[in-house]
Amino acid sequence: MPARLDAALLIAGHGSTVNPDSSAPSLAQAQAIREQEIFREVACCFWKEEPSFRDARLFFDGPEIRAVFVVPNFISEGYFTQTVIPRELELAGRLTTRPNGQLWKYCAPVGNHSAVTDLLLQRAREIAPGVPKSETSLLIVGHGTSLNDQSAVAAKREVEKIAALGRYASVQSAYMEEPPLIADWVSLTTAPNVVVVPFFISDGLHSYEDIPGLLGIEREGDTAAGARAIFQRSPHRLHDRNLYYASALGTAPEFARIILEQVAAFDEAALDLAPIAETVISAHS
Repeated sequence: MPARLDAALLIAGHGSTVNPDSSAPSLAQAQAIREQEIFREVACCFWKEEPSFRDARLFFDGPEIRAVFVVPNFISEGYFTQTVIPRELELAGRLTTRPNGQLWKYCAPVGNHSAVTDLLLQRAREIAPGVPKSETSLLIVGHGTSLNDQSAVAAKREVEKIAALGRYASVQSAYMEEPPLIADWVSLTTAPNVVVVPFFISDGLHSYEDIPGLLGIEREGDTAAGARAIFQRSPHRLHDRNLYYASALGTAPEFARIILEQVAAFDEAALDLAPIAETVISAHS
């Protein structure tokens, strides 16, 4: 990607007040991109930790920065990408002009990128090397929510794409808060081997505790090291099946490249942004 020294990159993530691992992928991806010296500035902001989304409105006040690319580090379109981030960053749409003339360009979330399919397949291979796919069910698990019916769309899309390849005995999605539920994995799958990939950006309480609990995996100890060890203990023998449990998809280092490609896709898209570009939003609430 060519250098954009008149632009800044803002990676918007969820974060957590109780688990530092939640923001780790965003921070690592920001550093990897920063080292490439593509943008004048690269920063992160979060919903559940500092710096906040609202703080980020004040990050890039230098006159040399004429554009700010905002990339949601979220796995899918949904409540946060369609409601929370635009509200907190005071974005009028895909393109917003600030009072100082600075353009804020709101890119698609990383989970919408086509490379996600290959990363899911890669993560499944890594956690169950040598296990015959024809004797394996692949279960892509997400959060799901009643707040926005788009939350589960990305996982369902990936299920359709991977199932069409015909490599696995079966491919399904399951969720924490909407059916089909993760706790019903035994009835959802049929093969003797089951590979579970959390369709999340980061490892946190969901991947360390909630999902393993729903699957029936017993946790060893209450320490942070014990929580992380759950990813190294595959296969788990449950209900006469071999259950392989992977870490969250968004921890893959390839997501730094995906962030850059979402930036490039914004500028390459043939979108009629002129009406939005005329809208001026205050930089302060």
